[in-house]
Amino acid sequence: MKKVFNANETANLNGWHTNTDLGCDVKTILRSDVHMKVDKDYQGVLRLDSEGIIDEFLCRDSHYTFVETVPQKADKRNQHVYNGQYITVTKRNNGSLRLNFKELKTDAGFKVERFALGVFNEICMALEGLVEVKSEK
Repeated sequence: MKKVFNANETANLNGWHTNTDLGCDVKTILRSDVHMKVDKDYQGVLRLDSEGIIDEFLCRDSHYTFVETVPQKADKRNQHVYNGQYITVTKRNNGSLRLNFKELKTDAGFKVERFALGVFNEICMALEGLVEVKSEK
């Protein structure tokens, strides 16, 4: 009984895949290096400039251009807009403000009144330039 191979199985028997370009020229435009380094990964865009031509009188390999792109930085979430001794104020993506208390250190000189007054003063300083007070008419 003769086994029938599909295109991928035939390509695997020949040692290459159907999506492999055996002969090609690659022009690289790199941001970080002059020449590509062995075993280093590059993030970028690969574009086919011209397809290969295999003709009776002409044989030209495919030509690609690889352009290294700048890695995208993740947007910092909940950015600190105020950092004090007792609290931090963060701004969320929707524009709202959030007050966060820092760790409470109750050492020998700790007084509740001094702590409460310090928190009050920091909240006033932090929100003074951040919140617009709407006047009543």
